Amino acid sequence: MSTKSRREQIHDVASQLFSERGYHATSMRDLASQLGMQGGSLYAHISSKEELLVEIVDQAARQFDDALMPLKDADMGPEDKLREAMRRHLEVVTHNLESATVFFHEWKHLSPDAYKKVTDWRDTIDRLYRELVQEGIRKGVLRADLDVKMTAYLLLSAVNWTYTWYRPGGTLDATSIANHFADMLLVGLRTEPR
Repeated sequence: MSTKSRREQIHDVASQLFSERGYHATSMRDLASQLGMQGGSLYAHISSKEELLVEIVDQAARQFDDALMPLKDADMGPEDKLREAMRRHLEVVTHNLESATVFFHEWKHLSPDAYKKVTDWRDTIDRLYRELVQEGIRKGVLRADLDVKMTAYLLLSAVNWTYTWYRPGGTLDATSIANHFADMLLVGLRTEPR
């Protein structure tokens, strides 16, 4: 017997269906059917399908924030911070694959206010990665000729798009993927090869 509340069950099924089919291709009837409910019964728990999308995206954003923002003040060298940022980022993606898929792929279907919230959050994470790259350049660990914005986008692209190919149960976990990415990417960013 599940210990999850009905609301949590609805949230989980919405994450699953939105990630598999897409937000627009998933109907309230689909959600209800998957949950063994009548379509109208869903409205006793949620007001709309968009409410679910907003909740899924917001929860994913908070998970990324909780994982990444403490790195701003972490007592680590710049390269270690970048490696740790990638590891933490990938941990959120790989441990929450369905909601991460919805977050990265379906957020564009949000209402204007919710959409702005997500783009503001995305700007915050972009800024964090740029700050980590800038710190690496300032401390002489990363090459001075790097374009900070492009470098941050390269790192973010690697970790963000993992949801498209990662499958649980494979040979690589979040730490292994982060180490592979960091080993490949940081070689070209360092001032001197190791």
